[in-house]
Amino acid sequence: MSDLKVYNFMGLRKFALAFSILMLVASVGSLSTKGLVFGLDFSGGTQIEVGYEKPADVSVLRQQLVSAGFESPVVVHFGAETDVLIRLQGEPDQTLAERVYSVLQSNGDNIELRRVDFVGPQIGEELREDGGLGMLAALAVVMLYVAVRFQFKFALGAVLALVHDVIITMGFFSVFALEFDLTVLAAVLAVVGYSLNDTIIVFDRIRENFRKIRKAEPVDVINESMSQTLWRTINTSFTTMLVLLALFFLGGELIHNFSVALIVGIGVGTYSSIYVASTLLLALNIQREDILEPVEGELVDDLP
Repeated sequence: MSDLKVYNFMGLRKFALAFSILMLVASVGSLSTKGLVFGLDFSGGTQIEVGYEKPADVSVLRQQLVSAGFESPVVVHFGAETDVLIRLQGEPDQTLAERVYSVLQSNGDNIELRRVDFVGPQIGEELREDGGLGMLAALAVVMLYVAVRFQFKFALGAVLALVHDVIITMGFFSVFALEFDLTVLAAVLAVVGYSLNDTIIVFDRIRENFRKIRKAEPVDVINESMSQTLWRTINTSFTTMLVLLALFFLGGELIHNFSVALIVGIGVGTYSSIYVASTLLLALNIQREDILEPVEGELVDDLP
């Protein structure tokens, strides 16, 4: 007999459902009213890379550009502390780089203008649309994969849990007005893969236990399955979070929002793989008969 302690996860499913609904309403409400603060990748603008002979103070440079009339400049270190990346949103302007260069030179520093990139609003809109289509395609492929490997109810539960994770992660960026760019979109897609991996492991154990535990209610099978995978889920999420926290605090401003998206998304994804996906299975009335293939000439109702 197993010494495994079985936790009553599903006993809290109503509270988890209320919590998820609250977060979804807040996220959808913010996305509908405030929207996302799109970065230069999506909105269009100019990106300028300059080099200094000695380490540059980006906060001083940012204030210098604001005082010169440039609106909301993003000034970050790019690699070494002598390399600076400047992002300015708005219509690309051929003279913009020269004006920025003149302002920065007013301190008497020796500056090298290394690179100027322009992103037009039309290209930004195309990137935004392609990113959205890519996310929808990923969810569709996930649903097909889970339906083939498991069963349609599992597929629907997995995809709805992933949609839950994506909406809340994007809602976080909307509520706190954090910049949403291509790196954040990549992080959201990574969250989809991470959350799916956790959900598949839980679903695989649920399917296995439905076959092994013949006389048990679905809620009991799900509780035992999640208890069996609990420490694996916690250990994986904990070690991943350690890496992401290192990126958040030490990775610099360029990947700051990328690490924020992963921290929020993996936190929500871990929660959803334990509560949301399995709660949806119960809501879809998952039964042992949905998983077992009836033997020819044998009625499903006769199975022990």
